[in-house]
Amino acid sequence: MAIVLPQLPATAIAHLATYKLGAVAVPMSTLFGPDAFEVRLRDSGTKLIVTDEATLPKIEEIVDRIPDLERFILTSGRAVHRPSRTVDEVLTGGSADFQATSTASDDPAVLIYTSGTTGGPKGALHGHRILFGHLPGFELSHDFFPQGDDLFWTPADWAWIGGLMDALFPALHHGRCTFSMESAGPFDPERALDSMAKYAVRNTFLPPTALKMMRQADARRPRDCRLRTIMSGGEALGEEMLSWVRERLGVTVNEIYGQTECNYVVGNSSNLYGVRPGSMGKGYPGHQVAVVNLQGEQASAGTLGEIAVKRPDPVMFLGYWQNPQATKDKYLGEWLLTGDLARADDDGYLYFAGRKDDVINSAGYRIGPTEIESTLIKHPAVAMAAVIGIPDDIRGEVVKAYVTTKQGVKGSNALARDIQAFVKTRLAAYEYPREVEFIAQMPLTTTGKIRRNALRALHQQGRR
Repeated sequence: MAIVLPQLPATAIAHLATYKLGAVAVPMSTLFGPDAFEVRLRDSGTKLIVTDEATLPKIEEIVDRIPDLERFILTSGRAVHRPSRTVDEVLTGGSADFQATSTASDDPAVLIYTSGTTGGPKGALHGHRILFGHLPGFELSHDFFPQGDDLFWTPADWAWIGGLMDALFPALHHGRCTFSMESAGPFDPERALDSMAKYAVRNTFLPPTALKMMRQADARRPRDCRLRTIMSGGEALGEEMLSWVRERLGVTVNEIYGQTECNYVVGNSSNLYGVRPGSMGKGYPGHQVAVVNLQGEQASAGTLGEIAVKRPDPVMFLGYWQNPQATKDKYLGEWLLTGDLARADDDGYLYFAGRKDDVINSAGYRIGPTEIESTLIKHPAVAMAAVIGIPDDIRGEVVKAYVTTKQGVKGSNALARDIQAFVKTRLAAYEYPREVEFIAQMPLTTTGKIRRNALRALHQQGRR
């Protein structure tokens, strides 16, 4: 059952109804276009889609190619089905004797497609245990949630594992209200702050992109903002962003780490252990996380390796949907390999370096993009930045930076040289960007992650 809805009570109801029926929920973003919907609907074999009137035209474009797909459409106050009834009639007309299907912890519950930062999206199938596995990380990343008058909100799409399992359902599990706000277009940092103040939001999951947009707009904390906790994850924030949030929003960000296949396994808890700038924290209780080498052995402190999670684990996926080879390739012995590189210090704190696919090999040096990007945004003219490796006849690859500037700042050759010098004096000489290109908008996935494959394609187009 595909659930394609914005942040509405009906979204949570549709999920819970699906799980009670013993069916599999397939959340998808309302931001998808017809092609993205078709790929996922076909691959999942979805039989029923629950969506809204605004999204329906994109579904109607492909419905002839998926003839067995039934549609349940929520409109302003009405549910258009056969026969047509209002939403209240649908809810109140149900049987009082409904019995939920008996399900076990490893029975399939939700099929969430990866964001496709590298390659096409794959369906990660999770069991009913997924919510309980997320609770320790959620509770600690929000400094012992729930407390007092805690009230949760996130701009993260509830179609994303971060929106569902890092926000909506853990808060509801604890019996706490979740404030929902339908999107009125692109994320508006001032509107977000005004709404959090107006409705006394105490806890929030703000993806790095949202925080960077707040910084870009120089958003300031309203005097009556009552935030107690901020959790962030999806991309590394860096020391500059952490300092800005402390200064402007008055909260220490607890960064966390996870991925669609195995989520919320690492993170910070400022009330339990110190937040170290640049670190995404330590493994949360219930998860055995390590940095491993190519042989699957735990790497020594300070050594670059791959983040891995030992099975069994309560948030580990059951496997890729109809793709046993990809599932097999995800593991090395008992370790689930994340494809992300990091270093661990002597105390077990992890420091993200980048995707394995994003590592830049320059003159024998292996360079992760995260450290460079964190330094780039410290430059007073830079709002957002991303780096990739581009071919070089001498070094094999060199670093290229894509930059969006702050409001009122124009990119120029002089600014590019200044940015290069800025990085060169703060990092190793081989890490500074040999090329800097200014772009109006950073290409992002629907979950707010930088699409470096799109930047590589942009570089190729520029060389033609």
